[in-house]
Amino acid sequence: MKSENSSQLTNHQTAVRATYFSIVSNAVLAILKGVAGVFGNSYALIADAIESTADIFSSLLVLFGLKYASRPADENHPYGHGRAEPLVTFLVVGFLITSATIIAYESIQNIGTPHALPKPWTLILLAALIVWKEISFRKVMKKAIETNSSSLKADAWHHRSDAITSIAAFIGISIALILGKGYESADDIAALFAAAFILYNSYKIFRPALGEIMDEHLYDDLVVNIRQVSLTVNGVIDTEKCYVRKAGMQYHIDLHAIVDGNISVREGHDISHRLQDTLRAKLPELANVLIHIEPN
Repeated sequence: MKSENSSQLTNHQTAVRATYFSIVSNAVLAILKGVAGVFGNSYALIADAIESTADIFSSLLVLFGLKYASRPADENHPYGHGRAEPLVTFLVVGFLITSATIIAYESIQNIGTPHALPKPWTLILLAALIVWKEISFRKVMKKAIETNSSSLKADAWHHRSDAITSIAAFIGISIALILGKGYESADDIAALFAAAFILYNSYKIFRPALGEIMDEHLYDDLVVNIRQVSLTVNGVIDTEKCYVRKAGMQYHIDLHAIVDGNISVREGHDISHRLQDTLRAKLPELANVLIHIEPN
């Protein structure tokens, strides 16, 4: 039990630190993009700054969700508070959709509005931003995979979406600068394509979180591991049904274990507890383990 709690704490701390990284990174980038967009005559950069600003609030939501989801089980929540995580993920997706809508609206408005060509130096800034956001995506996604956090994965995709909007802005500004007067709107069209991509990513983030809330079966690899570990326990002949539910960074399982039908109830009870202890020791991501004994 001690190692399980220690693993939980480590996962929680890892996820929280990754979220703090996202908040600070997005705050700095929102300021840089906003200032560069205004002084560099780039509507795509301004749109990019809007998305980074929304990312700050979404990362704050993720932070709240992680802290709430890490609360221990209590009388009213015997399975813990882990389901707060996918609920926060839905809110984060809402921020993404809102950002995409604002960017699309502003882009459509600006396409028909005459404005000056973007400044060439904005391309240098965008190139640096693209590299940084891709690094941020990989860093946060790595932590999300390590901790099994759906909301942290959503936060990581915010970084990837930000990189994509910056790439779109880079292409749009490059076209506008190369082709010159009459092509100023290339910057805005690029922002419009970026908005469409953000909407696509929103669905990719939303879908697994919905599966988590609906207890959809998505964990075949974990089921295989559970069955393999179960067969190492003395007295377990085989396993039958195995249901997995994810809540936050942990999993709750219902497992049917097949044992000798001639043993006593006491012996079956002891095997059940040995199986529970072994599974939790070998697979620390498991929280509640419910064992149903089946006679062979």
